Amino acid sequence: MSAVGELTQLAKSRQKGGPKEKHPDNKSALVFMAPWLLGFFGITLIPMIASFALAFTDYSLLAPPEFSGLSNIKEMIGDSRLHNSLVVTFLYVFVGTPLQLIMALLLAVLLNQGLKGLSFYRSVFYLPSLLGGSVAIAILWRQMFGANGLVNQVGAMLGFENLPGWVSNPDTALGTIILLHVWTFGSPMIIFLAGLRQIPEMYYEAAAVDGASKLARFFRITIPLLTPIIFFNVVLQVINAFQSFTQAFVVSGGTGGPSDSTMFYTLYLYIKGFTQFDMGYASAMAWLLLIIVAIFTAINFFVSKFWVFYDD
Repeated sequence: MSAVGELTQLAKSRQKGGPKEKHPDNKSALVFMAPWLLGFFGITLIPMIASFALAFTDYSLLAPPEFSGLSNIKEMIGDSRLHNSLVVTFLYVFVGTPLQLIMALLLAVLLNQGLKGLSFYRSVFYLPSLLGGSVAIAILWRQMFGANGLVNQVGAMLGFENLPGWVSNPDTALGTIILLHVWTFGSPMIIFLAGLRQIPEMYYEAAAVDGASKLARFFRITIPLLTPIIFFNVVLQVINAFQSFTQAFVVSGGTGGPSDSTMFYTLYLYIKGFTQFDMGYASAMAWLLLIIVAIFTAINFFVSKFWVFYDD
């Protein structure tokens, strides 16, 4: 039988339900994906759907939820304490995040100069990112910036008098938490350092031959080629900053004080949901936070095309 005949016979046998090609077995892949799928549906998707439904109810956790329409949204519009929590959170995000990234970039540039023991310094500088969000560090921070804390003791040794209790003063309490946020620069620093090591050395050598100073090389070569990494860090750190909770909760004792100066949005959400048992209102607040984070993330992506440089 010719080759054409064999192909014709094979095509006919397939049309009649003859032998078909065997497909690979995907059962093993589903087994490995099962933990992620269970987490996605059980911890993320289903709770999100339930939260969206509860946002339109009056739910006290002690009684079945009752549909209330848009009452929670109307209450949010007139809630002055919620408005204050948004202002506090915006200050925290848009002051703390740039300072944190500037500190991370400067240290990454310093570590990229070929220092001896680079791995040791990299680990030491990364340590605050691992510990900064912990309850223990927040308690230590509150003690350090208290009226009789280490900061005031050092200030007294240097001749300063009548120093305030930094965490108990409405004018300075938020600043101490912003300082704690800046201190956790390790994670973006590691990412910056990885980006710096990808910049070809020939660019710097050519600029040096042309007589460019180190400062000019930093702003004309390092910053433009590092803009994708800067953009990535900005998006990641802004999202994380909007979700900050532990520092404000511990430093203020869970009250957002003094005078609501450290009342983060997430802390107010916690108070409404788990202290005042107004879970319907807290669910509506959670969705507002999701919308705010999505808007600022979309703005970052839109603006990035005007300042982020890619090789292509």
